Amino acid sequence: MQQYYFNMSVSYEECQRFYRGQTKFVLVTDDNGKKIQLLFSHFRPYIDSLGIRGRFRLTLTKQATFVQLEKIN
Repeated sequence: MQQYYFNMSVSYEECQRFYRGQTKFVLVTDDNGKKIQLLFSHFRPYIDSLGIRGRFRLTLTKQATFVQLEKIN
């Protein structure tokens, strides 16, 4: 398993682009500078009235298949 840590801050208005079908992916940069493209839908449980804010841990298999996205604070 591979784990990546990153901070995320996306406004509620930007999240609306996902619901309107204008955005399917989001590009994040982990703490070591690695860029990772994820389906925006993985962030759905973390959207609130402010959008998405917080620190996250992404877990992937060794083949880079999605396992889990967790908000860690």
